Amino acid sequence: MRHPFQAQPDLLLIPIEKIRLPLKSRDELPPILAGLQWIWMHPTLKAEILALLEAAVLADKKVTGRTGMNLWQILVLGVVRLGLDADWDRMEHIANYDALVRQMLEVPAAPWGDEDKRFGHQTLRDNVALLDYQLLQAINARIAAAGREVFAKKAGAPLAALEIKVDSYVLESDVHFPTDLSLLWDAGRKCVDLVEGLLASRYTLPGWRKFKAWRRQLKNLERAASQGVYRGGPNKEARVKAAVRAYLAVGGALSAKVRASLLELCDLSVEAARWERLAYFHTMLDKHLDLVQRRLLNEETIPAHEKVFSLFEPHTEWIQKGKQRPNVELGHKLLLATDQHQMIQDYDVLLKAAEVDQSVPVTDRLLGRYGAGSVASLSFDKGFTRTADRELLSLYVPEVVMPKRGKKNAAETERESGKKFVALRQQHSAVESEINSLEHHGLNRCLDVGLSGYLRYVGLGVMSYNLHVIGRELLARRRTRDDTLALAA
Repeated sequence: MRHPFQAQPDLLLIPIEKIRLPLKSRDELPPILAGLQWIWMHPTLKAEILALLEAAVLADKKVTGRTGMNLWQILVLGVVRLGLDADWDRMEHIANYDALVRQMLEVPAAPWGDEDKRFGHQTLRDNVALLDYQLLQAINARIAAAGREVFAKKAGAPLAALEIKVDSYVLESDVHFPTDLSLLWDAGRKCVDLVEGLLASRYTLPGWRKFKAWRRQLKNLERAASQGVYRGGPNKEARVKAAVRAYLAVGGALSAKVRASLLELCDLSVEAARWERLAYFHTMLDKHLDLVQRRLLNEETIPAHEKVFSLFEPHTEWIQKGKQRPNVELGHKLLLATDQHQMIQDYDVLLKAAEVDQSVPVTDRLLGRYGAGSVASLSFDKGFTRTADRELLSLYVPEVVMPKRGKKNAAETERESGKKFVALRQQHSAVESEINSLEHHGLNRCLDVGLSGYLRYVGLGVMSYNLHVIGRELLARRRTRDDTLALAA
């Protein structure tokens, strides 16, 4: 049975609101913990977030059974992981041996006793995976809205209108650079690995006694074909085609062997998930045998819709943003809307969507959340420019900075030379530093698997970044207050 949080904490534990955080540490962790402490102490935000977590995580779950990790602990561990850009091995250590984190989790500071709480590696992964993209979007919206109060000049004073800067960057998937030859090798080796796993599970599959030789031979031929393609030398074309034909011959023989094994497994009552996984990689093997044949031997140009850029993360997109380095990025565009206090007020993962179509939706979400008149200015770069969108947004937002691409006429030049336009245009570059900071909070390369894992990774990264910004401001105020009291004494 899972609870929102520990309703009756141990008397030996320090209450979360009384945890003393280091004020002069330059590490990333104290500001994140300060942001989490702010959520815990907020009069309404904690209840709203825990209600969202309870509705999503505990839906259709039994109210009896073993006590699982509570909802607050799941949230803390997910945020800390992204804030420190940590893998799960480091998170296992932090969750079990970092005194401050364990106090925030409401467990004893060090798990030395036999009955003290310990968090296993797989337990951490499985519990944080219970959060999904829609849930994290709802939580992030509430944190961003409540976070504006932190930056108000005086408690209870009216909140300043938002000055929004919108931009995007590529959050990469955790994949290697794809070539048809390397993807063919990926498909072949995974087929062999999965068959090896089935043999280890005592399934009888004749003809696989030399599965190690299949893997070694396929790798050697892939390396020879790749070297032929990417190196020079005399008679290159003939050498490349000979190497590719040898590679395709072994790949074709392996495909036939796997196909026969798939038919045999149908009669052996193998688990459906294992059969489907082998069938997927066999399909990818056949697909890339065909692509290599067409591209390198028949010299065809492969249409973009037929290409796959990763067998393990098939949702990955090939993105060229016109930068010199890197000129190609593999992942998805992440749209960000940040305010004057460096907080992310809105975000979205653009799945095969263009930037130019996003200016109206992001503005609609912000106005729908905060109401008319809540946004004082919007600034975009040239990738978002569309005249009709700019004219529409100008009806609802006083200042819209959307520079025109290409040559400008006299009216456009005059509009973009205005004092307010120029000032907002210069301030827009601040979003780049915020993107850089976000990349240091885990959103540089996604380490989670699958599209759902990618989306969850984004949501936790944005939450961690916003809590870091809020916590940094709160710690700075505490330092100022302590320094003032020290001088007065």
